[in-house]
Amino acid sequence: VQLQAYGGGLVQAGGSLRLSCAASVGTFSNYVMGWFRQAPGKEREFVADIWWNRGTTSYADSVKGRFTVSGDAARNTLYLQMNSLKPEDTGVYSCAARPPWRSDFAYWGRGTLVNVSS
Repeated sequence: VQLQAYGGGLVQAGGSLRLSCAASVGTFSNYVMGWFRQAPGKEREFVADIWWNRGTTSYADSVKGRFTVSGDAARNTLYLQMNSLKPEDTGVYSCAARPPWRSDFAYWGRGTLVNVSS
């Protein structure tokens, strides 16, 4: 499984940004896909995930109502639409994948930096 996140950048607080994650063929439809982030000096934290085959999503409380995870199975691409961004959303965002029967994400891609200025 190969993953690559992209689309990060500098944005002002209150703005929006959409991240994408390109996955190797077959990943999106067979795995649970997730987004994680790591702020400077902090541990990596869960942001959101999606199980395409079940149509289920989950979100961290800190991003509920502001972020939306989605995907395009035909393009094997995962998205994270981020609205109403806050400075505390700053960090390196990474995409990951896990088989549905595992609780831990086993596959990780290189992250993309999101910098939200106040």
